[in-house]
Amino acid sequence: MRTGFPDFRLGSVLSTSFTGTLSERHGDAVERIPTPQRLVDWLAVYGLAVDSCTTAQLDLARELRESIHAAATAAAIGDALPAPAVHAINSRSTRGRAAAVLTPEGERQWRLGPASAVEDALGVIAADAICLISGERDGRLALCASPTCRAAFFDTSRSRTRRWCDMNTCGNRQKKARFNAGRHSGRPAPSDTP
Repeated sequence: MRTGFPDFRLGSVLSTSFTGTLSERHGDAVERIPTPQRLVDWLAVYGLAVDSCTTAQLDLARELRESIHAAATAAAIGDALPAPAVHAINSRSTRGRAAAVLTPEGERQWRLGPASAVEDALGVIAADAICLISGERDGRLALCASPTCRAAFFDTSRSRTRRWCDMNTCGNRQKKARFNAGRHSGRPAPSDTP
């Protein structure tokens, strides 16, 4: 990855990982795709390789990201989906012209159009979000328990009780804070199960 930028927070679910390109939304926000090239880098990590990206395409990507976050957050707490978010997700999904192809190894790969690669990649991300938010996948949308994060994530754990978007960042940070608070007060910190 390019130096000078925060690392990507990678997950196994495309659309919620995409919303994670802006983290700590309720604290000191960390923008992980601050430049068009950084979006190109992120897309490549997820098998959506594009040659280039314009500032206007980066703006479209950020609009999609925030729309997915708003809709996933609403779905996770049982609220009505925000109409502007639904419109933006549907718009990106229908404008993309990516095709799923099967590799000789039996893997799915996305083929993006040469003239519309970024828009096609955004269409793939939007379609993934539609599958998650509509409940087509086995799992549950949830919000990170970290008060500074509150990222939407897709919980596929057996019990569907995961609390953190990422145990290595938000979960560990919260556990460390509780441990330190317990040490300073002279009492043992309460235990927490993810």
